[in-house]
Amino acid sequence: MKDLKILEQAVAEGKLLTSSLENIKLLLNGTQDPVAPAAVEELVQRELWDELNNRFYKTLAFGTGGLRGRTIGTVVASAEQGEGAENGRPQFPCVGTACMNYFNVGRAMRGLIEYVRGFVGAERKPLLVIGHDTRHFSRDFAEFCARVAMESGCDCALFDGPCSTPEVSFAIRDLDADTGVVITASHNPAHDNGFKAYFNDGAQLVAPHDKGVIDCVNALQSDRYDPLPVQRQGKLIVLGKDMDIRFMNRLKGIILRPEVFGASSAKVVYTNLHGTGGRCIVPLLRELGCEVSTVAAQDVQDGRFPTVQSPNPENASALDMAIAQANEEGADLVIATDPDSDRMGIAVRDAVGRMQLLTGNQTGCLLAWYRCMSMCELGIITPENKQRAVMVKTYVTSPLQDAIAASYGIATVNVLTGFKYIAAKLGKYEQALPQKLRVNYRRMDEKDTRSLRLEHSKYFVFGGEESYGYLAQDFVRDKDANAAALCLAELNAYLVAHGSNLMDCLNKIYAQFGYYAEVSKSLVMEGADGAAKIAALTQSYIDQPPTEMDGVRVIAHRDFSSGAIRDAEGDPVPAEKLLFIDLADGRSFAVRPSGTEPKIKFYLFAHGKPGEDVSASKAAVQAGMDSLWKAISSDAEARQR
Repeated sequence: MKDLKILEQAVAEGKLLTSSLENIKLLLNGTQDPVAPAAVEELVQRELWDELNNRFYKTLAFGTGGLRGRTIGTVVASAEQGEGAENGRPQFPCVGTACMNYFNVGRAMRGLIEYVRGFVGAERKPLLVIGHDTRHFSRDFAEFCARVAMESGCDCALFDGPCSTPEVSFAIRDLDADTGVVITASHNPAHDNGFKAYFNDGAQLVAPHDKGVIDCVNALQSDRYDPLPVQRQGKLIVLGKDMDIRFMNRLKGIILRPEVFGASSAKVVYTNLHGTGGRCIVPLLRELGCEVSTVAAQDVQDGRFPTVQSPNPENASALDMAIAQANEEGADLVIATDPDSDRMGIAVRDAVGRMQLLTGNQTGCLLAWYRCMSMCELGIITPENKQRAVMVKTYVTSPLQDAIAASYGIATVNVLTGFKYIAAKLGKYEQALPQKLRVNYRRMDEKDTRSLRLEHSKYFVFGGEESYGYLAQDFVRDKDANAAALCLAELNAYLVAHGSNLMDCLNKIYAQFGYYAEVSKSLVMEGADGAAKIAALTQSYIDQPPTEMDGVRVIAHRDFSSGAIRDAEGDPVPAEKLLFIDLADGRSFAVRPSGTEPKIKFYLFAHGKPGEDVSASKAAVQAGMDSLWKAISSDAEARQR
């Protein structure tokens, strides 16, 4: 930047944030990248102050999903575009302290390594696992991370191509690695990417490790570092088919009734939405005997996600092509996974032959019912050991899952949003096993680990979150669409073999427990100004919780920001800006800022009574939900004035 006075004048005139100016200085003083000063210079000369604020108003920090931000700017500077690259992307990533680029990725990698060294000591080289999805710059960042790691004296196990996030979690545990990274922004828009960090248990960073890592990262003000002498550098290990086979063999162990695949004529259409799911899901389903076809146009791994508006299986339009193919082929189930294959969305055929999309809560309830029912019916969970069986889900996930588990005598533990909290429970249950019995725990098969947990600790039956994330095993410590797809295909085949289908099954669950409805809503507020609005609105609910909503009295509110709440096992719940509001008529809602997206999220809950006519109850409950959201929207608007 030739003249900082232009920036200082922009601050004085209210065009540029003070934090943006400080972060521009931080970047320009700490980078050797010639693209950075050229891009900043161009944006300043063009007086693109909003773009500069959005790129520099903050430095990226770890949230529930790690490090995440734009890797392609709203405006692409000519220095970033360069000669261009594959799939129409710029040659270089977006310049900015709030963006995903080599400056931030490098600092994150070096900070993670520094923190991990404190646990490993000087006796050996740390081992890192690195994976990536199909997004723009994902392979570039993964190879860059591997180089930084090896030049810093770490051995690095790098996947040979795009792989699913849960396979990285598995590989960390399988290789007894010290840490791991996935380059992914999950289901975010195509212009985003992210850096997702794991610890040596294969789970995302939680306290105190998350704070420890970010403190190490924040201490780094430059992208400059001195590589170690060659003889002290680490080695590269390439992970490919052998790791896939080990992962898939473990996944096969979670199937409860393998015989149902050959006993039914269930057909499945699967799409990976240009992502990584096809690496393991398709060969696994076919090996098990499932009749599965894929959407050829979406098998192509392409970070533009060219056939969808969004690569998010929560969005109805993302499944359009798969549903059309299912109608052509007479399939009764569509399964879609997001780019890093940790989330799964589905569509099922109803009584009149139409494909219906299910919500993440509905899918989770179906899987929870099937896992609980089957384990009890097959004698895995018995009256003698059921006190050691447990489901783990998030507070904002459907309470119907709690009711289903309770009907089988199985306890449910609720945790904060973010699969790292579910993983923390799995870690607790593993550590509760007698030390001599868990020496080889990570390499035991599912049957053996299940027996150990049911005898000595807690056996994790199933878990998940409303945002289309599920887990049916503990050898992966993050949500896993690979496992979810297998479990869902098994349930579908089981029902077809018994003359039923997924929609009928869901309606029978509603008839037994009452119709439950859950709605997730969001207010999107992007950029620097949006972040401030989200923070202020969230705090207003904590400081001044409503006393009534939609004309109904508030009977209770639970403020998780206090840090005083304990879960069903008596463990303290980490302080988080989450507020639950309970109304006198049985409806409730929760509000929290997203940890990975520029949104404030609202979760609405209502349910009817068991035994009521499902159709009539559904209409009444949905009307109540619509009315509640209208009231919440008006209240949120008033709070922002």
